[in-house]
This record gives sequence, structure tokens and C-alpha cells, in this order.
Amino acid sequence: MLISVVIPVYNEAESLPALLSTLEQVLVDMGCQRELLFVDDGSSDDSNRILREAATSDPSIKVLEFSRNFGHQTAITAGLDFASGDAVVVMDADMQDPPELLPQMLDLMNQGYDVVSAQRLTRQGESFLKRKTASVFYWIMRNSVDKRLRPEVGDFRMFSSAALTAIRSFREQHRFMRGLVAWLGLREAILPFHRRARGAGVTKYSVSKMIRFAWTAISSFSALPLRLSLPLGAMLTCVGILYSAYSIYLTVVKKVTVPGWTSLVCLQTLFSGATLMAVGLLGDYVARIYEEAKHRPLYVVARTMNLQDANATVARAVILPPRGSSELARVAPRGRVAGR
Repeated sequence: MLISVVIPVYNEAESLPALLSTLEQVLVDMGCQRELLFVDDGSSDDSNRILREAATSDPSIKVLEFSRNFGHQTAITAGLDFASGDAVVVMDADMQDPPELLPQMLDLMNQGYDVVSAQRLTRQGESFLKRKTASVFYWIMRNSVDKRLRPEVGDFRMFSSAALTAIRSFREQHRFMRGLVAWLGLREAILPFHRRARGAGVTKYSVSKMIRFAWTAISSFSALPLRLSLPLGAMLTCVGILYSAYSIYLTVVKKVTVPGWTSLVCLQTLFSGATLMAVGLLGDYVARIYEEAKHRPLYVVARTMNLQDANATVARAVILPPRGSSELARVAPRGRVAGR
């Protein structure tokens, strides 16, 4: 049985040596054939050099190098596109996803599950704020977007070949892999674990990146923000009607001059803010439609190592030929992953 391990990498030079050593030991003990597929997402440190040296000495280590940083979710997509294992694992390179869980994940997979997801019970080394914001994020996603989303389940998962085929069919530009897995509704097993602190280095997810990631997750799977503008607009309209009635009452019955500009300014600010927010939400959704309509490639692979089918045509992707080759870069047509 061949196990593929897909690992997106972005400036993880400090963690890679320990990860490579641990993964090798775990997979040797499992007695399975292995394929370690690293996706270098435009790293600017020594990650690229470490991966090239490892791939040179071990043909089971395969490397995809992006032309630039395309993002974590896109790196996962590229790894899944080129994985060839009977079971495919996605994990991060920072050692927070323990490789020691792979035998248990494979046992559950052999029981007939299509997806085995690791669920975090604790988060060592993370601040109180990050833990709380993560809890709020999963609560919002489950209650307003998709109840099938598992709380505290990230991208650390094992997929069967059938699940992999289904995942590959999604070629949308703005990607939230956890949502795609939940949307499929495949038979899923949950494996609880205690997430440890990073092995080395610092997190690459800043607060702004986490906010953008959360917004992509919500907007990719729900039109709820747009729909909320309707009840918000209705509520503000009611406020305006009540205040208008109150002003008329003061003028006609009480013979009192309508209160001055302060209240009017407050109402105008309230209505203007709500209007601009609704227009902004609509504009963001239209912009996402515009980006999808252009149908640009999801990623560009500048170089590969130890991948025999690296020139295979993959939907919405560009795989550049080796330097010195006259072969043109291949870009797949819509909705097809050739040879898969």
C-alpha cells in the first residue's frame, strides 16, 4: 500500500529536518510504501534548499515549487493533484500535526472510512486570544454556514482514493478545503489528539491573514452576509419611520420645533454606514465572481523533483517545463484533471 503525505511549506526551514526524520521513522515502522510530496509555496528562507537536498538523496521525497506564494489552501490543492497514494495525508510542516498519528488514521481508513480527520482537543503554545477566536470561528461556521463542519478540525486529514478523486473535482479560485470536505458528505472518522506547540520557528498566519481566511471561508460557502443586509435594512427603515412619526407628532400635536441637527446627523450616519456596508458586501461577492470568471490558473509550478508525471495536464494549473526544454507549459481546460 502506498501512502502519500502532502505537506505545504512556507518558510519552515527550522522545522523541516525534524519533520523529515520523524516522518521517515513513522512510515518505516508502518511497513508501507511512502511518497512525501512537499509543496514549496514561494519560501524565501532555506526551505527550498533543504527540500532539494532531501529529494536528491531520497526518490520517495517529491517536491513541487511554486513560482510565488499562492497560499496555504492552494498548496494543499497542488499536493492533492499530484499525489498518487492509495491513502493521502495532508499535514503542516511545523510539527503541530504529529506524524505519530498516521498508523491510527490508517487503521480507521481500513475500516471503510473515506476521510479520517484529526480533531484538536488542546492547543499547546497558542495564546488565549487565538484559542477563543478559533472557537468563535468554528461556532459561526457550524451555525450559519454548514453544520457538517467539525469543530477544531483543521487540514490534518487522511483521504481514501475515492475521496481524493472527489476533492480534485473542485477547481474554484477561493478555496476553503475544510468546507469542501464537509460539503462532500463522505463517511468521516474523527481522531482526537492533543496539538503540541510548534517544533521551531513562528506561525506564518498573522491576525490579518486569519481574518482573510475566515472571510474566504464564509463567503465561499454562504451568501449569509448578503442576506443579513435585508433584515438590517428593514430594521433601520423601521427606526426611520418611527423617528419620522415622532417628529410629526412634535410638530403637529405639541407644536414644538423638530429637534435639531444632532439627532439627524446620528440617523444619517447610521443609515449611510449601513448602506455602504451592504454595498461593500455586494461588491466583494461581485469581485469574487469576476475573479472566477477570468478562470485563471490556481497555481504555477516552476520546478519539480522526482515527479515522473510532472507534465501531466492538471485543470486550472500551469506546470512549467524544465529549463532548456522546448515543450510549452501546459494549462488544462476547464473541469478536467488529465490522467487522473
